[in-house]
Amino acid sequence: MSRFRASPAPRLPAPVTTLAQPVQRFHQEAWHTPQGRMVREVIFGLNDGIISVVGFVAGITTSGADLRTIIVGGLAAAGAGAIAMGMGAYVSSKSQRAFFEAEIARERWEIENMPDHERQEIREIYQRLGFTPEEIDMIVRRVTSNPDLWLHFMSREELGLTEETFDSPLRVGVVTGLAFLVGAMLLLVPYAFHPSPRGGFLVAALVAVIALLVTGAAKTWLTREPPLRASLELAGLGILAGAVGLALGRLAGVAV
Repeated sequence: MSRFRASPAPRLPAPVTTLAQPVQRFHQEAWHTPQGRMVREVIFGLNDGIISVVGFVAGITTSGADLRTIIVGGLAAAGAGAIAMGMGAYVSSKSQRAFFEAEIARERWEIENMPDHERQEIREIYQRLGFTPEEIDMIVRRVTSNPDLWLHFMSREELGLTEETFDSPLRVGVVTGLAFLVGAMLLLVPYAFHPSPRGGFLVAALVAVIALLVTGAAKTWLTREPPLRASLELAGLGILAGAVGLALGRLAGVAV
């Protein structure tokens, strides 16, 4: 796997380069770049932080807690949630990366031990694309003449894996956790500047709705959904979380 990751992609011969141009242009789009994927992690981290904490502050505010209790509890919930979110993103990204690495290692073994079978797979790929037998023979000879190019080609065309697939698990975990923390802190700031818990919650709820509307619209840059629908969907989830928190907090207050 290290050879595949460390060495740059070999220079593709003319026929293969021509065929790969649409794919290369597609993968140069913003959402396939490291920056685009980081935006994805930021958006989903923010979203989870806002929705998770809005229910918490709604419940603890309605239960009759004072400002200090709300702020301290909110900070604890935000910190714990950010750590959990970051660790979950790290572990899942690392597991996914390990799976991809194992698939590429298996592909390398097949190239070394079953070359005829792998050549036939290349033929089948280009037969489905409508290439003539003569063109396929030329492409197969060019691709299989270089072991690195062969592995690179099979990983991309058969497995659908490219260099862009291998995100850093540490980066994914840190970015997601920090984004969660930022989203959670947005809802705690109003409590620090408002004299009453209920007034602080009203401001926090307004901040949550605005932030969710903006986040919902922003994530359509990646998901290609209609912005209005995505915004309203996220805002609706936040309102639902807040309503559940209010109901639970009221029940807890009555029970006390």
